[in-house]
Amino acid sequence: MITALLALAALSPAQLAPVGPAATPADLVDPFVGTMGDSGQLTPAANVPFGMVQLGPDTEPHNHNGYAFSAPVLLGFSHTRAIGVGCGGAGGDLMISLDYVGAPAAAPITEASQSAQAGRYSVRYGDDIAAQMTATRGAGMLRFTLPRAGQVLLRLDGGHSYTTRHATRWLTSGANDVRAQLSAGTVCDQGVYTIYTASSVTRNGHPIDTALTAQGAGVMALPMTVAAGDVIEVRTGLSSVDTDGAALVRDTELGDRSFDSVAAAARDAWNEALGRVSVDGPWQQRALFYTSLFRVFATPVAIDDPDRRHRESDGRIATSAPGTTRYASWSLWDNYRTQLPLLALLQPERSADIARSLVALYAAGKPQWASAHEPFITVRTEHAGIALLDMRRKGIDGFDAQAALRGMAADSDRLERSTPDQQIEAAYDDWATGQLARDLGDADLAARFLDRAHGYRAMWRRVFEPLGADADVVKAHGLYQGTLWQYRWAPIFDLDWMEATLGRDTMLAQLDQFFDANLFNMTNEPDIQVPWFFAALGRPQPTADLVHTILTQPIAHPYVNSRKRAQPFIGPSFALAPEGFADGMDDDAGAMTSWYVFASLGLYPLVPGEPWYVVTTPAFRHARVQVAPGRTLNIERSGPADGHVVSASFNGQPLRDFRLTHQRLIAGGTLIVRTERATAVD
Repeated sequence: MITALLALAALSPAQLAPVGPAATPADLVDPFVGTMGDSGQLTPAANVPFGMVQLGPDTEPHNHNGYAFSAPVLLGFSHTRAIGVGCGGAGGDLMISLDYVGAPAAAPITEASQSAQAGRYSVRYGDDIAAQMTATRGAGMLRFTLPRAGQVLLRLDGGHSYTTRHATRWLTSGANDVRAQLSAGTVCDQGVYTIYTASSVTRNGHPIDTALTAQGAGVMALPMTVAAGDVIEVRTGLSSVDTDGAALVRDTELGDRSFDSVAAAARDAWNEALGRVSVDGPWQQRALFYTSLFRVFATPVAIDDPDRRHRESDGRIATSAPGTTRYASWSLWDNYRTQLPLLALLQPERSADIARSLVALYAAGKPQWASAHEPFITVRTEHAGIALLDMRRKGIDGFDAQAALRGMAADSDRLERSTPDQQIEAAYDDWATGQLARDLGDADLAARFLDRAHGYRAMWRRVFEPLGADADVVKAHGLYQGTLWQYRWAPIFDLDWMEATLGRDTMLAQLDQFFDANLFNMTNEPDIQVPWFFAALGRPQPTADLVHTILTQPIAHPYVNSRKRAQPFIGPSFALAPEGFADGMDDDAGAMTSWYVFASLGLYPLVPGEPWYVVTTPAFRHARVQVAPGRTLNIERSGPADGHVVSASFNGQPLRDFRLTHQRLIAGGTLIVRTERATAVD
């Protein structure tokens, strides 16, 4: 089984210099990971945890986030991005550039001219202009330092976008307060989002009392005469509500604070979030872990202005209740499986606000993708109900569960059920509705929806058992980005039925066949849960072997979203390098990096909606997780990471089924997985 996955390939060198053992988690983050080609679709943009602003470079050529690490030219710096998603991405709003008059529009840069840390990015470009940027939740700060005297031109491009730009309206033009309303297609041009911006320009810390002038479609420009060493700063606030809100964000979150002060606060915010997990190991391993966790904490984004106003997905302006926050920017089809369960474990207080925000989507008439009035970039919102059930069963109950249930029940009639994968996914949603109804005491609704959920079973027997000649054909039977072999394992909510239908031994044998024949696809979400099936079925060793191999070894990746490759891509699934993921593997708003974090900790939420984890061999000898104020989960590995699994225990009690409930886990204690040097293959 493992031999089929393994292949010889060299790991790309990390772009991060070794750091000492006293380095903080933020110091270990390498934002350049995943920024080359179709290997993550990520960006080194400056941001803070769950912030709207992703202020970073736009290059040519570029990936879906407008950037490529090896690109030779720089176009400018924009404030928004969709994080590691497909289609053509989205964002690129308000691209700002500055260069000497007469310089080419595309300024030369090199890999060596760039640096990035958690919360800041810098580059030297063109005629040795230094650009530095940092961010708050809703504001970005861009600082240019000029190497020589001369004439420069500052450009604010409101027409730039990675999708269709629907509208650009400049509402004011004064350099001390230039405001705009920007609308663009969201990811895959499914729906439209609108944001408002308010920017101020200073020179050497002093406001500039000059108007910008129109220069082409959507562009405002400001020529300036500068001296050597002059510093030009642009501070910009974003709002989903209006330009007054954007100005309030800018003036509240940035004000007249220095660049270094804002960047230091961003670093502190990252250390607070990342520091909830502590791991011991070589710096490369820790760096990749914290870089992955850094990506996990990028979405969804907090959209409340300082006065608590925000826009809902139906276009209405609303005000969040004191002490709560509205979130937006969803990619739920991808990350309901891993990222939202990881936030429920590591960010439970934030997850309560995320849950309230998901319930609000139903109240606004939630489509499956995006509406025409989105408050920010989004992708798609399928399976919000599964996420809500999962959070509630994990003790995150600060939301209106009855309203959630009504929305989930109404949503069922709008679900697509034409193809086998759509039937399975709709069944999972119906299962979640039935389970939530049962939890809330509505027996009739529970029975109706659980019966509806089981309606896919006849199709599953017909299409997936036995499999036909087209079982390894991507998109056979109208499937979305996968094969019949991969989607046959999708009904994880019905795992007991699958086991009973196939028989445990037959099911295990078919799982062996799935991996032995290299039918598994780690580059997309439909089957990323399958390595964990073995442990759930009582065979912990194959799960441990597969997970360790995927975490640490180059493997064969035979699939892309639309086809099977003539020759598989050979390389690591995760690496500390600009080619940070396998070719064709997007991070998908933290879906894949969450898989990496869970796998490194030796835990996996196999069935979102059921509050338990599969336990396997942790990648680290010791990890410590803050699961609640004053409560810590210690995860220990006794023996080699690639060894034979002997036992697992929690607080001294054996975990004979290699499962651990969320409730036991968050009470705190010690999880120990004991391994021995393997002498034979399981």
